[in-house]
Amino acid sequence: MLFIVLISCVATIGGFLFGFDSGVINGTVDGLVTAFNSDDIGTGFNVASMLLGCAVGAFFAGRLADKYGRKSLLIVTAVFFIISAWGSGIASTSTSFVMFRIIGGIAVGAASVLAPAYISEIAPARLRGTLTTIQQIAIISGLFIAFVSNYWIASVAGASTAEFWLGFEAWRWMFWMELIPATLFFILLFFIPESPRYLVISQQQEKATNVLARLYGKEDASRRFQAIDSSLAKDHHQPKLSDLLESESGKVRPIVWVGIGLATFQQLVGINVVFYYGAVLWQAVGFSEADALLINIISGAVSIAACAITMYFIDKIGRKPFLMIGSIGMALSLLGLVSAFANAGTDTDGTLTLGSMGTFALIAANVYVFFFNMSWGPVMWVMLGEMFPNQLRGSGLAIAGLAQWLSNFAITMTFPMMLASAGLAAAYGFYTLCAFISVAFVAKAVYETKGKELEQMEG
Repeated sequence: MLFIVLISCVATIGGFLFGFDSGVINGTVDGLVTAFNSDDIGTGFNVASMLLGCAVGAFFAGRLADKYGRKSLLIVTAVFFIISAWGSGIASTSTSFVMFRIIGGIAVGAASVLAPAYISEIAPARLRGTLTTIQQIAIISGLFIAFVSNYWIASVAGASTAEFWLGFEAWRWMFWMELIPATLFFILLFFIPESPRYLVISQQQEKATNVLARLYGKEDASRRFQAIDSSLAKDHHQPKLSDLLESESGKVRPIVWVGIGLATFQQLVGINVVFYYGAVLWQAVGFSEADALLINIISGAVSIAACAITMYFIDKIGRKPFLMIGSIGMALSLLGLVSAFANAGTDTDGTLTLGSMGTFALIAANVYVFFFNMSWGPVMWVMLGEMFPNQLRGSGLAIAGLAQWLSNFAITMTFPMMLASAGLAAAYGFYTLCAFISVAFVAKAVYETKGKELEQMEG
C-alpha cells in the first residue's frame, strides 16, 4: 500500500505544476501590462491564452493516453512544463509570451486529466477518493506556493515590475521558479509503473500482471486482470471516441453528459477568477498590490485546509454529498460577495471602495473558496477519473477535460470585460446564479461512485 501512495504522490506533482502554472499569472498581470503595453482585452488574452492550450492538452492527452500509455504522456507533459516556465519568463513580446503560455496550457490540460486517471487506475476502491483528492491538494499547494513565491519576489524587488536578479524584472522570475518542481517531476516519472488498466487495454498481459502483482500482491493479480479484461469491449478493440455513443441509438451516452456537466459547472461558479485575478480583484476595491498578494496567500491556506477535510471523509461520506454541500455553500457566499460589491462606494478616481464591507467581503470570499475546495475542486476530478468504464475512460476524460478548459477560458477571458463594463457585482451575480443551478444538477444528474471498483462503473 505504501508503494501505491508513493507513486500516487509522484503523479500529483503534475497537479502541483497545474496549480503553480495557473496561479503564477496572478501576480504578474501588472508586469505583463507594462512589458507588452496591453489593454483590457489584451491583458485578458495574455492571462487566458494558457487555457486554450489546456483545452487542447486535456482533449489529446485523454485520447493519446489510450494509445501510448498514461506514464509516457505524463513524461511529455513534464517536458512541456519546463519549456513553458523558461519561455514565459524570457518572452520579449506578447506573441512569444502567449506561445509559451499555450505550451504550458497543453501541459496543464494534460496533467489535469492524466493524474486523476492514473491514480484512479492504480488505487483500490476503498482509497481511491482519498488518493485522488491528493491531486486537488497538490493543485492548491501549487497555487499557494505560486502566491507565496510571487509575494516574496515582489516584496524583495519592491514591485512585480521592478528589477530583481541578473537585471530581469521580478515578474519574469515568478515564472522561472516553476523550473524546480517541473524538473523534479520529469525525473521521478521514470520510477513509477505504467497503469495496469492501460496495459490490459493494450493487450500487454505479462506487463499488466507484473504491475498488478506489485500493487496488490501476486495472489490478487490474476483475479484483477480478469476483472479488468472482462470489463472491456467484447472484441477487445482499442478505445475510440465512438465508444462514447450508444451502439444501438447512436446517441451520446448519458454518462458523457454528466461528465461535461461536472466539468462545466466547476468553472461557471467563477473560482478561477479568484485565483487568476485575485490581485486585480482586491486592488479594484482599494487594497494595495502587496495586500492583494497577501490575501491570495490566505485564500491558498484556506483551500488546503478544505481539501484536507475532503481527503479524510470522501471515502466515508461519498462524492455526491460533498458536491451538494459545496454548491449550496458557494451560492450563499457568492451572494454575500455580490451584496458587498453592490453596496461599495467610489472614490475620486473611480476606484471602488468597500469601506465597512471590506472585512465582510474578505470573509465571504474565503468562505466561498473553502466550500469550493471542500467539494467541486477535488470531487469533480475524483469523479471524472473514476466514473467512466475502462473502455470509455480516456475518451470520456478527453471530452470532459475539453469542456472544463473551454469553460475556464470563457470565464477568464470575459471577466476583465465584465469588470470594465458591468462591474464586480454583476460579474459575481452571474457566478452566483450558476452556483444555484449546480445544486439542481447535482440532485438530478449525479450518482454515487463511492466504494465501487472501476470495473463496476456503467456507461
